[in-house]
Amino acid sequence: MNLPHLHSPAVLDEFKKFILKGNVVSLSTGVIIGSAFNNIVTAFTKGIVEPILAIFGGSNLGTSNWKFQIWEKMTKVTEKVNGTEVTTEKMVPVLLDVGAIVGAVIGFLITAAIVFFIIVKPTNKLLDLVITKDTPPAAMPPDVALLTEIRDMMKRQEEAAGRPTA
Repeated sequence: MNLPHLHSPAVLDEFKKFILKGNVVSLSTGVIIGSAFNNIVTAFTKGIVEPILAIFGGSNLGTSNWKFQIWEKMTKVTEKVNGTEVTTEKMVPVLLDVGAIVGAVIGFLITAAIVFFIIVKPTNKLLDLVITKDTPPAAMPPDVALLTEIRDMMKRQEEAAGRPTA
C-alpha cells in the first residue's frame, strides 16, 4: 500500500485548505466563545435568576424545595461511631432534582440568547450589507434577456407611433 508522505506539499496544502474553511473556523470560534460564556451564564443564573425563582419556590434551585422523592431504596451505609466503622442498612430516598434541570435550561437559554443577539444577528446583518454592495446582480438567462429586449423594442415602436403604452 502506497501512502502519501505527511510532509508532502500536496498533503500540507490540503490540510491548509481544510483548516481555513469557514465552517471549521466558525466551529472553533463557537467552542471558544461558548466556554468563555459559561462562567458568565453560571454567575448570572446563580446570582440573579435563582434568587428570583426562589421567591416562588424556596431558597434556591438546589434546595429540597426543588427536589422530589420518586423512590426509596435500601442501602448499606458505613459510618464511624466512636472510632469504629459500623455498617447499617438504611432507607435512602431517590430524588428527582428539578432545580438542576431548570437551572440548566435557563443557562442554555441565556447562552443561546447572548450568542444569537450579540454574535449571529450582527454578523448576518453585516454579511447582508457586504453581499448586497459587492455582489453584482445575477445575469439574466439568455431567453429572459431576449424577451426583455423584444418587449423594450416593442414599447419604443408603440411610443414612436404615438400609441399609449400599458
